[in-house]
Amino acid sequence: MIKDGFMYIAALLFIASVLVYLPKIFKGKTAQKIFQFAPPIVLIYLGLMLFCTVKLWDLEATNDAYNALKNPILYAMLFIMLLRCDLKKILRLGPKMLIGFFSATLSIGLGFVVAYAIMHNALGVGAWQALGALCGSWMGGGGNMLAIQAALDVPESSMAYALVMDSICATFYVMFLLWAINFSEKFNKWTKADTKIIDSVGQALEEEAKANTQPLIWQNIMLLVGSGLIVSAVSQLLGGQIQVYVDTALGWKFLDKATWTVLIVTALGLIFALTPFGKIKGTEEVSNVMLYSVVALIASRADLSAMGNAPAWLLTGFIILVIHVAIMIFLAKLLHIDIFTSAVASLANIGGTATAPVLAGTYSSALVPVGIIMALLGYVVGTGGGLIVARLMSLFG
Repeated sequence: MIKDGFMYIAALLFIASVLVYLPKIFKGKTAQKIFQFAPPIVLIYLGLMLFCTVKLWDLEATNDAYNALKNPILYAMLFIMLLRCDLKKILRLGPKMLIGFFSATLSIGLGFVVAYAIMHNALGVGAWQALGALCGSWMGGGGNMLAIQAALDVPESSMAYALVMDSICATFYVMFLLWAINFSEKFNKWTKADTKIIDSVGQALEEEAKANTQPLIWQNIMLLVGSGLIVSAVSQLLGGQIQVYVDTALGWKFLDKATWTVLIVTALGLIFALTPFGKIKGTEEVSNVMLYSVVALIASRADLSAMGNAPAWLLTGFIILVIHVAIMIFLAKLLHIDIFTSAVASLANIGGTATAPVLAGTYSSALVPVGIIMALLGYVVGTGGGLIVARLMSLFG
């Protein structure tokens, strides 16, 4: 069992790099079909999740290394991806983004109510309170969950199973969406979605990057990595200070440190995208390395052995997700919504700023701002939505 933090990080990156390189080694038709069904990003998720479950590394001993790297690399990745952004083009996506987002929010709320109606006897008395707090998190983020927990006076002991349910179910759901996004062409054809705008936006941004004929030199990579990391560090510092000021001086406990950090990173990324710095060759290559590293880190904490501790809660979580996905697919078919909008809207609610941009980046790194914008919307509706759902669940006892 690996207990050393550096050995843990080295093992993660080595395993991820091998899995990413597999399509370069196996190029036959059978192999390509396999990689189409299980692309490297899904293989990384599955592989590291299984390695975590069999205790290849000690979760407690390597926790400091994980915490020291996961968010800093995520923020650096967001900044570098945003350098390719043209906000004017992104805004052309229009109201369909909002339709997708609120469809996801409402279907998640309905999923919680229906699942609790089915499972409330197995979950125990008062489980609606913990589920209400979790619903706030799945509509928005951790700050919403804490706000609802405080509003409903939910004790920490009651939150334990809800947090296990959140960890396991959300892990599987992220993996599912990373897999599903690869079938965008078939899904969009089935829903008869008009993807001209989103495709043209993505293509225009991609072509701008390809039109950059500068050679990719190691100095560019060094500059981008260094810039991404310093922006990440400064943004976290400022995010923490802003949160403390807003919480204490203004008494407005709404956004947590992570959300303030993402807002700062996003602003800096969009500003620098307008300068010559945004034209530096290598943003796609460096951001992809960071993207796969973040996915590897997230997957490395998914211990499936925890599932045995709370089967009823886990079943409730999966019922919620099944209802949510079924409604989203129905609405996508009815309203002709494309898979990118549906999937990113869904994960913007359930995963928030930590994972929605990652999913958007796997579709097109140029569309990362869409994931960020949707995720930030979740913080606006999460607390109120979670409290409403909690009250509806309370009617079942």
